[in-house]
Amino acid sequence: MIRLTELKLPLDHPEDALPALIVKTLGIQPAELLRHSIYKRSYDARKQKLLLVYIADVELASPELEQTLLRQFETNPHIRPAPDQSYHLVARVDSAPAVRPVVVGFGPCGIFAALLLAQMGFKPIVLERGKKVRERTQDTWGLWRKGVLNPESNVQFGEGGAGTFSDGKLWSQIKDPRFLGRKVMTEFVKAGAPEEILLVSKPHIGTFKLVKVVEHMREQITALGGEIRFQQRVSDVLIEGGQIRGLTVQNLQDGSSYELRADHVVLALGHSARDTFAMLHERGVYMEAKPFSVGFRIEHPQGLIDRARLGQHAGHPLLGAADYKLVHHAANGRSVYSFCMCPGGTVVAATSEVGRVVTNGMSQYSRNERNANAGIVVGITPADYPGGPLAGITFQRQLESHAFTLGGGGYVAPGQLVGDFVAGKASTQLGNVEPSYKPGVLMTDLASALPGYAITAMREALPAFGKKIKGFDMFDAVLTGVETRTSSPLRITRGDDFQSLNVRGLYPAGEGASYAGGILSAGVDGIEVAEAVALSITG
Repeated sequence: MIRLTELKLPLDHPEDALPALIVKTLGIQPAELLRHSIYKRSYDARKQKLLLVYIADVELASPELEQTLLRQFETNPHIRPAPDQSYHLVARVDSAPAVRPVVVGFGPCGIFAALLLAQMGFKPIVLERGKKVRERTQDTWGLWRKGVLNPESNVQFGEGGAGTFSDGKLWSQIKDPRFLGRKVMTEFVKAGAPEEILLVSKPHIGTFKLVKVVEHMREQITALGGEIRFQQRVSDVLIEGGQIRGLTVQNLQDGSSYELRADHVVLALGHSARDTFAMLHERGVYMEAKPFSVGFRIEHPQGLIDRARLGQHAGHPLLGAADYKLVHHAANGRSVYSFCMCPGGTVVAATSEVGRVVTNGMSQYSRNERNANAGIVVGITPADYPGGPLAGITFQRQLESHAFTLGGGGYVAPGQLVGDFVAGKASTQLGNVEPSYKPGVLMTDLASALPGYAITAMREALPAFGKKIKGFDMFDAVLTGVETRTSSPLRITRGDDFQSLNVRGLYPAGEGASYAGGILSAGVDGIEVAEAVALSITG
């Protein structure tokens, strides 16, 4: 097989244009092209005439011809051998060990760690503090529609993790020499995700489709002998001589507790498992503070973003809703950037603690809501919140509690028009952009919602962003606060063997431990950690 890259064609090209371009590029006869498949499809919008850009895998009529062409084009970086992307299990056992591996958390990382362990025959036990995804969805809507929060079942906690109530983005900038991301995508498709996620350059699933995908993956794990226990919160760890030996688990359904023997524990915690972080710190598990970001959500009409990014091609069904990625280095040394951009989506209430307001973004697969939204966030470091590994959590909580107060209670979020924010005056009414956050938005002054250095940097960045995307700094675009949970504020540090630096058998993984940043990277990390557990068990 040969892989061709940078194959460019007009947006509305005929179906036979791609094979014709492949034939022309390789200098072969049409009959010599046996078959081709699209590996990735993206678009180049840097010029007025938008072009589709393909990566294609090609099989020719004879292997000898393929080798001849590869030698002929050996200096051409766009004509290379197609890599082997198949996944191979690192271990396989006929029966699970007497002490089965345990996975704590059933978000993307925990799901893939459990799935891989199950596929290898280890029959893992999964402990998830939240509820099954459909019950969890009802609880989440309870906050959005009625202002009633369930601290154990919400956007952060429950089957599928925080990624379930997001855009379902499935791309990442991680290095992936083993193509584990392809394994993640293939498993998603197997569980019911659209097949197009395997070929588009920025795939996404969306919340409603993710719900069904997560359910099907749970069914696969249990069919392979895995056991998933919901509403089970890990309240303590038993460590003997630097080795994990067990967990104390609280059954949130009846309040009872029990001990679970465990020699291999995957900590697939989300970035909001604050009580678990505190418990692990108290037990001496090594962790350290790390940088993260804080800011607001910004909303524009999606049509404005489409026109600015796609020009005359805005609204083309093959392109869908346009996205963006922005960064500005402010004069005060702070970096301001867009985060988790959700085309055609909504801003959602994402708190997991009583009396605090947190925002996040979400899109459905269709991405057809009226507004585009993204986090506009400012990078901060442990120097901004000194005090040890848990100090970042204290910092987040202070901002979230103040946002609750600014919103007037009831989980209403404080908001402000971009024009007023840049001018430094309070907003009293909305303009043409209606905010999507539920339970609601109270227009006010966000100047006190973040530290002064963050406000200063954002006031400088928004007009700069307006020069990159026409209309981005429109007066009545809406800012909603606060966005604090961009990533975990700490790292549960691990070694090259994926185990905690000072507790053998404990495998920090995923976003909560700061080894992932999104669904795809979390899934990849879950696979790698599962492999490390399997190799440890089998020796």
